Amino acid sequence: MRIGIDLGGTKIEVIALSDEGHELFRKRVNTPRNDYEKTLKAIEGLVLDAEKATGHRGSVGLGIPGTLSPFTGKVKNSNSVWLNGQQLDEDLATLLGREVRIANDANCLAVSEATDGSGAGRKTVFAVIIGTGCGSGIAFEAKAHAGGNGNAGEWGHNPLPWADEDEIRFAQEVPCYCGKSGCVETFCSGTGFEEDYFRLSTQRRKGAEIVILADEGDPVAELALGRYERRLAKALANVVNILDPDVIVFGGGMSNVDRLYQTVPLLLKQWVFGGECETPILKATHGDSSGVRGAAWLWPQGRFSL
Repeated sequence: MRIGIDLGGTKIEVIALSDEGHELFRKRVNTPRNDYEKTLKAIEGLVLDAEKATGHRGSVGLGIPGTLSPFTGKVKNSNSVWLNGQQLDEDLATLLGREVRIANDANCLAVSEATDGSGAGRKTVFAVIIGTGCGSGIAFEAKAHAGGNGNAGEWGHNPLPWADEDEIRFAQEVPCYCGKSGCVETFCSGTGFEEDYFRLSTQRRKGAEIVILADEGDPVAELALGRYERRLAKALANVVNILDPDVIVFGGGMSNVDRLYQTVPLLLKQWVFGGECETPILKATHGDSSGVRGAAWLWPQGRFSL
């Protein structure tokens, strides 16, 4: 049995999968924000709950909003800031009495979709989370790729390419939480989409509401959604020019906007070098469950040590 944990800023979710990938158990609890020790105990409790419910002991994989530094072994780049600087894998291994594998949550999405989702059978999967924030993960042959610095897939914290005058103003007026300006995250996250609509309309609305208005023919909502699609295509063109993945998979709240799968592939061609691009863009098969499933699949099929 494989146990996956998705450690988010507001909730922690556990899933237990059979060797064939069938769900055996699932549970969510609230994240003990700003309390590292309570976070460890919450994860321990979920693992024990899964094992009690199934009657089996399992391997444990954990997805986090950040990464482990390959130099210090400690968590870095997490927006759940109480994790930063902690030796999370070792602390959990001590609590649980077994090795714990940890990866960035977007890399877990990539692993999940490469294993038995929209990227199954593809060698290189680039998975994008476009929700409250904006991140990505890379899987090569269904294994997470973190890179030499642990930063592979930090697509959201690169500058939006080929910025026009309005995008330059947006970057100046809407800085990224990372301390820089013009990051892809500020434009291509669901939050960025809502902010751009506000700048156009002076009204605050949720992303889903804006999409409905666009479907109903509202010109301002349509303008905001069209700008979002163009910006997303430009940002992804950089990925195609550098990595050229076999498939791009969308997760997160904006992945539920169905028209993106028709518009963005066409727009990509305008920005990819040479003008040729047939890279499929697909919705995550497992939806919100992909991250926690990918954490479980950090232990691939075959033998694993308990």
